[in-house]
Amino acid sequence: MNYELKNAVSLYELNNLVSQFVEQAFPDEVWVTGELAEGRPGSGGHFYGELVQKDSRGVNIIAKARINIWARNYNMLRVRFMRETGQELRAGLKVQFLVRVTFHEQYGYSLNVLDVDSSYTLGDMARRRQEIIRQLENDGIIDDNRSLPLPFLMKRIAVISSDKAAGYGDFCDQLLHNEYGLYFHVKLFPAIMQGSRVEETVLSALEAVMAEEDKWDVVVIIRGGGAVSDLSDFDSYPLAAAIAQFPIPVFTGIGHERDETVLDRVANKSLKTPTAVAAFVLDYQSDRLSELQELQQRISQSVRFRLEREHLRLEHIAKTLPLSFARVRERQEYRLKQLEDGIRVALSRRIERERHTLDLLEQRAKSLDPSLLLQRGYSMTLSNGRIVTDPSMVGVGDRIVTRLAKGEIESTVV
Repeated sequence: MNYELKNAVSLYELNNLVSQFVEQAFPDEVWVTGELAEGRPGSGGHFYGELVQKDSRGVNIIAKARINIWARNYNMLRVRFMRETGQELRAGLKVQFLVRVTFHEQYGYSLNVLDVDSSYTLGDMARRRQEIIRQLENDGIIDDNRSLPLPFLMKRIAVISSDKAAGYGDFCDQLLHNEYGLYFHVKLFPAIMQGSRVEETVLSALEAVMAEEDKWDVVVIIRGGGAVSDLSDFDSYPLAAAIAQFPIPVFTGIGHERDETVLDRVANKSLKTPTAVAAFVLDYQSDRLSELQELQQRISQSVRFRLEREHLRLEHIAKTLPLSFARVRERQEYRLKQLEDGIRVALSRRIERERHTLDLLEQRAKSLDPSLLLQRGYSMTLSNGRIVTDPSMVGVGDRIVTRLAKGEIESTVV
């Protein structure tokens, strides 16, 4: 298709024509409803934000527009909205604004807010988030992962993120080039971190981590950058319930400074950015390293003190051993002398006692000598060399001998 040069216009001219057309199409203010997906005060007292509309399921964004509330209106609207609703204008609120539709040649399409209807309160995002949190509380699982104790060492880290996410690169770079010289084993479990497949892919990544549960100290879910409105992808009950009941501590770094998702509420540690997660891990591991170094120092000091004490003890033993040996020898010699004297005395007493016994036996033996009895007039009758003590021992005609003190008498029994 050919175009003549005379029909060409500059971008500014084109945008100016669009601006004029918009002003003609919307000469008056118009009330518009939507969800405030992003909003923040800017320089000069102005308020900048983003208004979105979702599909009938309340999941996918089908329309989006930039909004501005100039300082001359913002202060008044802010005070009135706070008084009537009890909260600031912030992301997640469903709002109804009175706007003037504008198209600026340089800044493009935007809505300048003139008024706000305070009867329009919390939007679908905030309401959905509260419903999920309430269900987790009713199920009694909302604090399960948060109550898990952290491991003493946090070196093995399973990361759930997009491999193309800048936040993942920042996270790994911060751990790799840390000032403490700490080493970390990091493995990526890929997931889509924006859009309708967030829930599906993050759950799949959690299952992969669970399959090798013993290999990991902590799980980190990080997302780098992106619009605030995209955070609604993480407001999922199945995803929140899986993280709440996960047996390993889960850290999140998927939001911005002013925003919190349901995942942040159930995670063991909720940090705003990937670099904040990395900083927490480094500080935690550094504290554990300091504890180990302190313990090592205490053990070394204790061992050194024990060795010095034992060395002194051995020196003392070496010095006192000859003297102790001499004392022991003296005691043993004295004891042997006492034993020798004791044995000598006991032996002497035993000999005396035995000599006395022999004397008594000798006297007794002498008292029983038959010759003494014969000298006192007694006689002793023998028959065939045997002493006769009973008449029945001899018969008539037997020859017997009667022994007297001086001689013998032979007789015949009649």
